[in-house]
Amino acid sequence: MPGQIHASCGENANDVVILGCGIIGLCTAYYLTESGHTNPKSIHLVDSSPKLFHCASGLAAGFLSADWFAPSVSSLGALSFKLHADLANAHSGRTTWGYSQSTGISLSQDSESAIGGSGEDWLENGTSRAQLANHNKPWGEQAAGPEWLRRTQEGIMEVISRDGTTAQIDPLRFCQWLLREVQKRGITIHQPATATSIVKDAEGVLCGVRISQGDDAESETELPCTRLVITSGAWSPRIFSTLFPSSKARIPVSSLAGHSLLVRNPHHKPEELDKEVCHAVFATDTLGFSPEWFARLGGELYLAGLNSTNILLPNVATDVQASPKAIGQLKQCAKAMMVNVPGKDMEVLREGLCFRPVTSSGRPIVSRIPDEKLGGTRTKNEGNGGVYIAAGHGAWGISHAPGTGLVLSELIEGREISANIEALQLPS
Repeated sequence: MPGQIHASCGENANDVVILGCGIIGLCTAYYLTESGHTNPKSIHLVDSSPKLFHCASGLAAGFLSADWFAPSVSSLGALSFKLHADLANAHSGRTTWGYSQSTGISLSQDSESAIGGSGEDWLENGTSRAQLANHNKPWGEQAAGPEWLRRTQEGIMEVISRDGTTAQIDPLRFCQWLLREVQKRGITIHQPATATSIVKDAEGVLCGVRISQGDDAESETELPCTRLVITSGAWSPRIFSTLFPSSKARIPVSSLAGHSLLVRNPHHKPEELDKEVCHAVFATDTLGFSPEWFARLGGELYLAGLNSTNILLPNVATDVQASPKAIGQLKQCAKAMMVNVPGKDMEVLREGLCFRPVTSSGRPIVSRIPDEKLGGTRTKNEGNGGVYIAAGHGAWGISHAPGTGLVLSELIEGREISANIEALQLPS
């Protein structure tokens, strides 16, 4: 029964339950185990999906930037970019998850289309992410461009980032590495498992969360915790409402569906892996949307930019089904924009659809949820308790994940925060 008093409530005062085993949940767990203040064996990661990383954390582009962000997010963005580089340097990131510096390029068919744009345009009209960031002002030089990219005679191709300010990873491989790391440190993964209700002690203080595992909805387990963390991406509002049904607070996060196509670079030379260079290409409207191309190490080309706010978020990530029409549109675009090698057909490695959590402001939420917003539930004081949330990163979830995980771990442990997140609080 909800609210049931359980013997475990008084025992593990500093247990942490993280709901969501995607990139941000994993980064939070990773940095909690780095600090030395939280016992890894007291941390539990819970995820409802039968297959991990089947949504944005595994199917996203993996483009990283140091400075493509509004002032409210710039501190978090810069911290994250540095942490990505630090992790890659310390753990062979180039080999393990394809970390590489990247050159950003704007490709436009006329001189005006590379200028302007806004978040609303990007969400509703498919404008490129470079325009969303208002970071597509050229450096005043023409780009030679990657050999796989076709350019028309009238097209303008210009460099829009350089000097180590953008990079590229394979987010799936990065998440798999994080998962192995936190498991080696002693963190417990519960998956597939769904959080169904919270447990409170006799004083109404949060002391656990109840989860159901596998197909048996009647079989429930109680995980003791005084610190509960919601890092469930686009599913975060649903989880909060389930666990705190009496709360009148609203988590202002919605979902943006994005289709993607992963293809083999027909010009890739495996023997030149050490010389391989990554590019990010942001193009103006082609075949009804603004394509975004990301060249990854190992001869992979990731094509995206076909987004929709009209595709309903499924209950579980593995229920996602890509639209054949959208995938066909991406394939048509790929054939039109790639310079193919004679005698080589386009090799499709993966077709994808993922849901990114977005906010109307464009700012993510990285925050402790005040007790007064929990609908009558209280939490322990002085850093030993609380409900926390990190969601709504939009297109920048992969880029901002390490910084978000670090500052969230600092919030949870009551330590000094490494980035300015004042503007990222849960709105009143």
